[in-house]
Amino acid sequence: MGYIVYDGEVLEFKVDDRLLSHLQIVIVNMFRENRSFLFSWHEPVETGDGRASVWLSPNIALRFKFAGSRTPEINPTWLAALYEAATSGRGLHELPEPVRDAGTRLPHGSGDPVDWTVDPSEDAPPKRRRAARPPGS
Repeated sequence: MGYIVYDGEVLEFKVDDRLLSHLQIVIVNMFRENRSFLFSWHEPVETGDGRASVWLSPNIALRFKFAGSRTPEINPTWLAALYEAATSGRGLHELPEPVRDAGTRLPHGSGDPVDWTVDPSEDAPPKRRRAARPPGS
């Protein structure tokens, strides 16, 4: 179970690494667009079994802590649903994972979005280096 540390405080939001990876992508991309938004979750029974919310802002320190070391396969259909939630009045919240739809188009804003749907270290061909040329050649 992974968790989020926000402004130095561990949020009582402990989830499996798969969901946390998807949330991380959405949150990081929203922050890259300098967008703040509401994030809500259900508290565990130990802390009152209620609902909690926090206003996430790119100006406040945020850390994601994963229990495992492997990056799970990313479902773009789930990302799209989470992006839609993040931009709604209710804000970002846990959603069940939908079946992956190959036709899903992810929203994009300014700048290059962080795309962790594929680990570039696994799929990218090795870069070829060119020999330096002397000046004037």
